[in-house]
Amino acid sequence: MAGRPAAGEPGERFMRRALELARLGWGQVSPNPMVGAVIERDGVVVGEGAHRRFGDQHAEVEALRAAGTRARGATLHVTLEPCTHTGKTPPCVPAIIDAGVARVVVAVRDPNPEAGGGVERLRAAGIAVDVGTAASEAAELNAPFLHAFQSDRPWVTLKLAVSLDGAIARAGRTTSWLTGSEALKRVHHLRAGHDAVGVGMGTILADDPFLTVRNAPSPRVPPLRVVFSQGGRLPLTSRLAQHTDEAPVLVFATTPDPSYDHSLRALGVEVVAASSLAEALRQLPVRGIRSVLVEGGASLASALVHHDLVDRLIIFQAPVLLGEGALPAFASLAPSDAHRWKRISSEWVGEDHMIVLAREGR
Repeated sequence: MAGRPAAGEPGERFMRRALELARLGWGQVSPNPMVGAVIERDGVVVGEGAHRRFGDQHAEVEALRAAGTRARGATLHVTLEPCTHTGKTPPCVPAIIDAGVARVVVAVRDPNPEAGGGVERLRAAGIAVDVGTAASEAAELNAPFLHAFQSDRPWVTLKLAVSLDGAIARAGRTTSWLTGSEALKRVHHLRAGHDAVGVGMGTILADDPFLTVRNAPSPRVPPLRVVFSQGGRLPLTSRLAQHTDEAPVLVFATTPDPSYDHSLRALGVEVVAASSLAEALRQLPVRGIRSVLVEGGASLASALVHHDLVDRLIIFQAPVLLGEGALPAFASLAPSDAHRWKRISSEWVGEDHMIVLAREGR
């Protein structure tokens, strides 16, 4: 696809287009990062590419093929440092060099020691390389991937739906559905982009959820469904226990009951002992889990915040008042847990307001 950028800073606009292309890999490329690439020559886009599915060609190679001979002397804008290693596909750096690209603009470096070093290889070949254009946006897009190389636990996103008065359920209920259909679609989209979806046992008992992706394009690998609990007694008649064929189910238990575990395992549910939330999370990367979307409820949300285990907080605020006796979203937090959070983004999703937050100072 070719065309001229809109008015404004050209380099950033080309990189923002590359970020749009990168999002085409949402739910399809994990454990690889989402990557987009745009090749521009004399202000005109001559090639675009995206890493669309795990094992398929990388964004740079797709863009180079689209550009053909027009890549010679052009500038490549790419959201992640081009790779130097052979995996499912050949490395991108030699292809860029062979195509005669004159300049490469990189948003963020690749922290993977096996794949990194592309910037140095390109510069050694005489190609000008700039690093840092739209870096914060690119880092946010691939936060779980980048986080995996500096932490022993997955990237944790806590999602909550709340009322205007900050509650997640009316009086007498542990949870309740507050938001509209557009917000529901967005939640399923979020699920599709995470390796696992987690809840506490209270949510299981109150809502009996499936925790599958239904109102969004199916991810390449269905997210692992995780239950964080004390005793691990997931009801044998629950949707999770009865439908393990749809996606795997893992129950973390602080004090598991061996006799009950046997019944769950017979249904295909895996039960694992973990002395704390932090320990449970640390057991997930060895299973290939780099990101977890936690959907509540109040006790689990409070515990994650208390133990500083939340990397992003997503709040869907519905235009509803639940009134006296409603369950606060963070009912169990102590005054010492009070912290400021900074806004990453916000938007209206149907009639609900969605805001993405990070702990201030991060």
